Amino acid sequence: MFMTQTVSLHQTAPSVSRPRRALALVSGGLDSMLAVRVIQAQGIEVEGVNFFTGFCVEGHTHAIRERDRKKPKRNNALWVAEQLGIKLHIIDISQEYKDVVLHPRYGYGAHMNPCLDCKIFMVNQATLMLDKARDLADARAADGDGFDFIITGEVVGQRPKSQRKWTMPVIARESGAEDRLLRPLSARNLDETLPEREGWVDRSKLYGFSGRNRTPQIELAQAFGLEEFAQPAGGCCFLTDESYSKKLGDLWQARGERDYELDDIMLLKVGRHLRPRPHFKLIISREEGESQFLRGYRHAYDSLETTSHGGPLTLVDGHFADQAEAEFAAALVARFSQGRDAGQVTVVWRQRDGVTRDLQVRPMAVDDVPRDWYLG
Repeated sequence: MFMTQTVSLHQTAPSVSRPRRALALVSGGLDSMLAVRVIQAQGIEVEGVNFFTGFCVEGHTHAIRERDRKKPKRNNALWVAEQLGIKLHIIDISQEYKDVVLHPRYGYGAHMNPCLDCKIFMVNQATLMLDKARDLADARAADGDGFDFIITGEVVGQRPKSQRKWTMPVIARESGAEDRLLRPLSARNLDETLPEREGWVDRSKLYGFSGRNRTPQIELAQAFGLEEFAQPAGGCCFLTDESYSKKLGDLWQARGERDYELDDIMLLKVGRHLRPRPHFKLIISREEGESQFLRGYRHAYDSLETTSHGGPLTLVDGHFADQAEAEFAAALVARFSQGRDAGQVTVVWRQRDGVTRDLQVRPMAVDDVPRDWYLG
């Protein structure tokens, strides 16, 4: 459930006597989890905030696919908040985030990941990540219950583009947080912040982690008794995935514009994607869980499904030029059914307006499916 309120830091210390309070940017990873725990250990009250971009939906594919049943079906940010005993605010910024993905000033990483622009997005031009954090605190400050500073799990040198020592003061300055932004895991490698100078936190009990070695974080987690946590060097951003990025680039090329909707980026995470013709793509389920998920989109797409043999549900993203092209696509779909070796397979072509047609086709041979049709 997304919260619509925004979050912010009030600029003056509250007059009421109460414990100091921090707002933590919680990604669900080990670093943000440790940052919260380090500050909690000093008697600071902490709440978390997590921002939904659409490209990080943990547990989504795990919940759909049979083969992933043993993997945790959870949102790691929510799970971390539960383990730490903190309140978590989840805010949907997927529309605002589109400009970062579509027009990254500093370009992409190895795939479609605009890492540097993503980090700048958190801070530049009153970035949503820290801006919304400050706004919530301002709203609460009237009753003396605001936040005093923000914490993140950033570690100097951990990310080659977005977590360099020179970017740390830029983030603080451009966000408007200035010296109210504290990185507990790298604080001793950075200049003192307001919480340290004011004695709200003890700098000697903060850390000086740097670089990409995660051993110090894992050891600290063990010291805190944290036995379970998200993959330390991992991340949930689908834009860092080669296959996903290829499918996103294909989507833009096919539509002739660099844009997307939330349904588009959700569908890119599911099924086998093939583009046999420039004007249509087939999204073929790989198992029953994916078939059930794709059925929810049949009102928006034509679909193909084998009925004479067990087989996948397929969505058609685009259009068929004629009946012959529909039969061509049906033969390709039949190739992935249990009737792949049969002389004839019945495939139902269900159009988005509800009209259905039975197509009798001979399954396409494996050698007739070029590798360049496969997007992922």
